[in-house]
Amino acid sequence: MKALNFIIALQLIVIRLYAVDPLYPVRDIPEEFKKDVNAVIRDDKMIYKILTQSKATISAYYAITIFNDRAKDYATQDVYYDKLTKVTKFTGSVYDTNGMLIRKLKSNEIVDQSVYDGGLYNDNRVKSADLSQSIYPYTVVFEYEKEYKFLYMIDGSVIVPNERISVQHSLYKLIYPTQLAPRYYTVNIDSKPRKEIQNDGFESLTWEFNNILPIKFEPLSSRLDIIPRIMVAPSKFEFDGYVGNMETWDAFGQWINTLNKGRNALPESTKQKIAQLTKGLKTNEEKARVIYEYMQSKTRFVSIQLGIGGFQPFEASVVDETGYGDCKALSNYMISMLEVAGVKANYALIRAGRDAAKMITEFPSSQFNHAIAFVPNGADTIWLECTSQTNPFGYAGTHTGDRTALAITDNGAKIVNTPKYLADQNVQSRTADVFVQSNGNAQAKVRTTYSGLQYENNALSFVLGNQYDEQRKWIQQNTEIPSFDIKSFSMINIKNKIPSAIVTTDLQLNRFASVSGKRLFLTPNLMNRSTYVPEKLETRKTKVIRKSAYTDLDTINYSLPEDIYPEFVPEPVKIKSQFGEYEASYKLDQGKLVYTRKIKMNKGEFPPESYTELIDFYKSMNKADNLKMVFVTKT
Repeated sequence: MKALNFIIALQLIVIRLYAVDPLYPVRDIPEEFKKDVNAVIRDDKMIYKILTQSKATISAYYAITIFNDRAKDYATQDVYYDKLTKVTKFTGSVYDTNGMLIRKLKSNEIVDQSVYDGGLYNDNRVKSADLSQSIYPYTVVFEYEKEYKFLYMIDGSVIVPNERISVQHSLYKLIYPTQLAPRYYTVNIDSKPRKEIQNDGFESLTWEFNNILPIKFEPLSSRLDIIPRIMVAPSKFEFDGYVGNMETWDAFGQWINTLNKGRNALPESTKQKIAQLTKGLKTNEEKARVIYEYMQSKTRFVSIQLGIGGFQPFEASVVDETGYGDCKALSNYMISMLEVAGVKANYALIRAGRDAAKMITEFPSSQFNHAIAFVPNGADTIWLECTSQTNPFGYAGTHTGDRTALAITDNGAKIVNTPKYLADQNVQSRTADVFVQSNGNAQAKVRTTYSGLQYENNALSFVLGNQYDEQRKWIQQNTEIPSFDIKSFSMINIKNKIPSAIVTTDLQLNRFASVSGKRLFLTPNLMNRSTYVPEKLETRKTKVIRKSAYTDLDTINYSLPEDIYPEFVPEPVKIKSQFGEYEASYKLDQGKLVYTRKIKMNKGEFPPESYTELIDFYKSMNKADNLKMVFVTKT
């Protein structure tokens, strides 16, 4: 009995020795922070310390409770590094709903791999860890530390990373020598940072946030205008031996000029080639076009991300010899060739992409992911996307169009705007001849012209250069008719500065019109029916944003069977709103029906209270687009 008591006592001692207090139990989260959320950030701490104008460190601690599959990505952590960045610490652990440790991340579970983005040269790497679990809720904790050998970009902080995520505690701290005080810019943050002066010549700025309820994104709104975040940039900095200043755009542009200096030399043979290409051409636009198309024919895009190579272009002579380069190198190459032809061109930095964030012009900093070239040409500046082998000359499109960019000038930099594409330029114009049979089947010959930004509809601009099978697949996927067979088709690419594509199709339409007894039911809108209705909201809080303007024109000519007559013909429809205009009409004449439809949608930012009007506008269009005509047989 004494032996048994001794064993029990020993077990109790062992349990006490190894007992651990629970960490982040779910029961400690107040109910209002768990309601209708996917995750709760329990603690988010980031400390960024500037040591010199070329050295810095970061320490990060992140704990998040995950409630469902929609937030499982937060159970993973990626820590990026390269030859100028060193990861000195990376740990992780996961806890159950009661806050008890499930397991710790082992070093052999951390995946270390290259960040391959399709480029040939890249020294970017990433350490990745995944602590996702199958039983919810659970909590993951990640910690990492990094050392930087540059001060070009400073990690900021996103306080609330997404909708349906609440935050219990978040802290972001900057520590820096007094003479290297960084600059900051906040979005959706009203509080000022707490400033402290230390005895060792350092100062600090600290932002701290507690108990933030989840946000919800509203349809047709800008998420970046809603998410609270802190952006930070240096004033004086050094990157791979290149010293610069970022306090003004001019100073930043001067640093870019330093990187680009002396990289425009071309071999004599290429200069002679350019002279031959431009012989007899008088205008800068003519010369720029022929040189641009020459560049497209002999180069290809390859991403270069090696240290300063992520910001400094290859010499023009290297691109000329190898035939490849990244956006910086190809733009520099284009500018160098234009210079040989006596055409002045500039280098510009831009945030590219269809949904790219707006440039914050009042905060000089590295906000760019792309470089392009442009030729000042009076009121008609010529913009040149140098990474594409197929892009029409002078067309910016959705990739770089209608946004702010930083033009690098001879003396510095200036803010410029890329081309806007208006509703009257972004046109989809369709005509069709449809021959309807008594059994409801039909044949249709359709010709559609896609102009301006509509040239890119569903990646049409890429498909234009593809083979037959890919083009046929595009038509199959983008012909909005319930049942059809493609008998033949063609695609024509017109590569103007406002480009267009002409797609013609010959279609067999099975069961196009429905037949019931003596009646035939036909929806005149052949293949452009509106179905979208924005989500209804009780109270709209943010402005309504429409990012593009366009015009759709449809003229559908129906040849009807001789033995039917109309029983019901809809009245013409006209709808007008601040968001756009819509009209449709029906004209019957001796067995012919002509259906016309026009819709013009406006781009802009509209007040929150206009959202109800937008919903009504779409509902009215949807109803008009789906109106049916009824015909009755004469016998």
